[in-house]
Amino acid sequence: MQDLADFPGQATPSKGNLPAHELVYRKLRAMVLFGDLAPGQAVTIQGLIDELDVGMTPVREAIRRLVPQGALESRGNRRVSVPLLEASSISQIIVARQWLDPHLAIKACERATDASVAQLAAIDSQLDAAILAGDHRGYLQLNYLFHRRIYDMAEAPILAEMAEGLWLRFGPSMRVVCGRVGTQNLPDRHKETVEAMRARDAEAAAHAIREDVLQGMEQLRIAFEGSGGLT
Repeated sequence: MQDLADFPGQATPSKGNLPAHELVYRKLRAMVLFGDLAPGQAVTIQGLIDELDVGMTPVREAIRRLVPQGALESRGNRRVSVPLLEASSISQIIVARQWLDPHLAIKACERATDASVAQLAAIDSQLDAAILAGDHRGYLQLNYLFHRRIYDMAEAPILAEMAEGLWLRFGPSMRVVCGRVGTQNLPDRHKETVEAMRARDAEAAAHAIREDVLQGMEQLRIAFEGSGGLT
């Protein structure tokens, strides 16, 4: 599986060319995005230093960048946590994603090549394997990477950055959902998306991605409402 620390944003260089502080930021970001840090779980800065095996300065810099993005919040006493997702936030994320992701899918379809569509299909095949194996983190990584690849294909960095910011807000809670319902109960419309991209049918690609987004976010809403929260 491709290292997801390589995908914090659009068109980034390989890890070997990145400064240490950027690598630490990407690692901590991935820990948030894929639920290694549970919503509401407070961790100390020293604990993160030990976990990442780095110095204090790059960890503090990573936290400084992630707090304004809504990925982390300061808890005082040198502690941070992943914010708890609220019902009103889920509703806003659904509204934003059902426009952003289909719009990016249209742009991606317009710019698609045989090679880029083949990459999408390969990611989806790996995702199928993660689902069958019940690999929660693998599922979350590959589901994110599928959408991330579409964002890259779209060549719309401002919109992609907006979409990325939403993933940081709902991603940690999806790990909780996976734990509750299992990977095989999380539907996706990826194969329809790939086929639409292959046919260069932008409208069909947008429809498939919109349904994919709505199904996934509805699972999140149901899990939230069924338990009174996601912790």
